[in-house]
Amino acid sequence: MENKERNTSELLLQVVVQSTNDKMSVTEIKNSLHERGFGILLAIAALPICLPIPVPPGYTTFFSIPLFIFSVQMIWGMKSPWLPEWIGKKEISRKSLEKMIEKATPWLRKIESYLHPRLTYISVHAWERIIGIFAFIFTISISLPIPLTNFPPGWGILIMSLGLLNKDGLTIIVGMIVGTIGVGITLIILTLIWMGVSMPSFY
Repeated sequence: MENKERNTSELLLQVVVQSTNDKMSVTEIKNSLHERGFGILLAIAALPICLPIPVPPGYTTFFSIPLFIFSVQMIWGMKSPWLPEWIGKKEISRKSLEKMIEKATPWLRKIESYLHPRLTYISVHAWERIIGIFAFIFTISISLPIPLTNFPPGWGILIMSLGLLNKDGLTIIVGMIVGTIGVGITLIILTLIWMGVSMPSFY
């Protein structure tokens, strides 16, 4: 019960502190945060996409896979997250995870300071299905290997996740707006590419 009172940034730091292994499997991370359900796992999957760090080609496409899986399960109305075995066995360096969480923590704490229960007349389960629809659409944009199309939808998913974890419907709506703006940017860039306009490469 104690974990449920902690905010997301504290829970993520706890995952790293409690681990004594050099590497952690995706299943181990999922199980350590299972009581927080889809919200925390969506947040973890979106974090690498939201951080302003240099990434190799295909990076965002890889991280979009768990986002697709979780969003479909949320739309389907599943009560708890499920991952295929081949993803669950994937290992992440503890140092890399720690570095990512440390970089994200100040931003998460700033967002969390504004979060509190709002629009609670809509059930968490209903919010999960709505978020699942938006997250699926945003993930399509994230998965495209096109510059400038990853960050806004990634942040949209992260903000929605934090809103879900804190039962803050207004924050969820803000995340939907941020992600939708990102999808709009994607559509504009795709239209320019279709029209033959060459796009700068940031990779």
